[in-house]
Amino acid sequence: MDTALSFSSLPPPRIPALAERAAQTRTEGRPDVDESRVDPAKRAQIRKSANEFENMFVTQMMTHMFDGIPVDETFGGGQGEEMFRSMLTAEYGKQVTKRGGLGIADQVYRELLRAQEGSHGQG
Repeated sequence: MDTALSFSSLPPPRIPALAERAAQTRTEGRPDVDESRVDPAKRAQIRKSANEFENMFVTQMMTHMFDGIPVDETFGGGQGEEMFRSMLTAEYGKQVTKRGGLGIADQVYRELLRAQEGSHGQG
């Protein structure tokens, strides 16, 4: 009896539309966003906002991660260490974003640019 599985008769997996668009964007370099239609100062402001959003997201994610770790009595623990831990996770969030992040800032940037292009000339 042959126990080997054959997958040749199965159709190829279907990638959802959002994943296809993200893959296309990574390979083609934002084909659906025309940055030239947005003022350079506005683009810089949008980039800053997108990076701040990712920074806050990563910080919140790390805060929840550290919530499960007990306070180390080596450094005294208590209120002071709790304050230090929040500052430490905020700095971790900044560093992760600064070094490329999770890609959230790029997606937020493109969506904000797309929204800005949509409102271009209207108002």
